[in-house]
Amino acid sequence: MEHSRSWSHAWRGAVAFGTLALILGAAGCGGGAEGDGAPGALPEGAEAFSLLGEPLYPNPAPADVAARQARDVREARANYEANPDDADAIIWLGRRVAYMGSYREAIEIFSEGIEKHPDDPRMYRHRGHRWISVREFDRAIEDLSHAADLVRGVPDEVEPDGQPNERGIPTSTLQSNIHYHLALALYLKGDFEAALDSYEAYMAVTTNADQLVAISHWWYMALRRLGRDAEAAAVLEPVTADLDVIENTSYHRLLLMYKGELTADDLWDPASEDPSGVAIAYGVATWHLYNGREAQAEEMYRRILQGSGWAGFGYISAEAEIARLEAGGA
Repeated sequence: MEHSRSWSHAWRGAVAFGTLALILGAAGCGGGAEGDGAPGALPEGAEAFSLLGEPLYPNPAPADVAARQARDVREARANYEANPDDADAIIWLGRRVAYMGSYREAIEIFSEGIEKHPDDPRMYRHRGHRWISVREFDRAIEDLSHAADLVRGVPDEVEPDGQPNERGIPTSTLQSNIHYHLALALYLKGDFEAALDSYEAYMAVTTNADQLVAISHWWYMALRRLGRDAEAAAVLEPVTADLDVIENTSYHRLLLMYKGELTADDLWDPASEDPSGVAIAYGVATWHLYNGREAQAEEMYRRILQGSGWAGFGYISAEAEIARLEAGGA
């Protein structure tokens, strides 16, 4: 297959960076180009264009989930209206709106927050996250890089969970989330080398097993994509089966697969619509890629894109792989 023969060139270094930009530029014919992304150019009801040029619409949540989310948004909006200059009220309104899939509205809310609180790194952290959701990676990198500058030399702080885990224990911090999402945006653009600094910055503020496995998964993949296998193997050393992981069990299982303690067949489930399941599917597909099974990886990526969970990081990553592949094989 011509696409498979050209794969290794499509995802390395500057070539990967440039080919994805070409795809995004082509999508701009419909108004979804990165750096442009004008919402008015989107079809009514769409939140973004995919990296393949398809409009993306919010997925309806189950009735009970939708009712809870609507209740949370009403409460957050009431808090905001009572004190529209309060930074926490702005952040929670933006987060609650984003959980409902209204990413463009959330971006507008965080943009208002930036106007009112230009030195608050949380505003840039959350807006950067949602730029990733709508496939505008350059804007995400700009926001998250600025957030990283704002927190440099400042003590880290726990970031409250919008959707608490079963133990009610927050597992992430402001700085870890900034570095995580910045590294992700760079990874999605195919700039694996540039992402390494953010992985190291994340590791410097890591304090628990959930943080360890989350960053180790992406760090390992970036190093393997760069052919730095010995460094990738070193990333796996602290990961053991008995880690007390609360939330990021998907990343934990992938890392154990990379170590040979689980098999790819144990994990591959492309039919999963859960974001963690899609993340696992992407990890398995990419494991085949950097182990030389390009055609199998491509088939798996395309299988992931048959699902509907387009806002999940595993789905966006698979979409970016296919965008690079199709650009490189054109």
